[in-house]
This record gives sequence, structure tokens and C-alpha cells, in this order.
Amino acid sequence: MANKDKGGKSTKKAPAKSLKEKRQAKKEKRSGS
Repeated sequence: MANKDKGGKSTKKAPAKSLKEKRQAKKEKRSGS
């Protein structure tokens, strides 16, 4: 369970960053296009 807690924290942060990065990439692509 302790391991899951550590992984959960990382997983929770990862998706959030990925989503933000994905959104920025979309914005950049639109701006660049």
C-alpha cells in the first residue's frame, strides 16, 4: 500500500502535467499553423 501511495502521487502529478502540456501543445500548434 505504501508503494501504491508513492506511485499514486506520481501518477496523479504526471497526468495533470501531461494534460497541461497537451493543452499547450494544441495551443502552440494552432498558433504555429
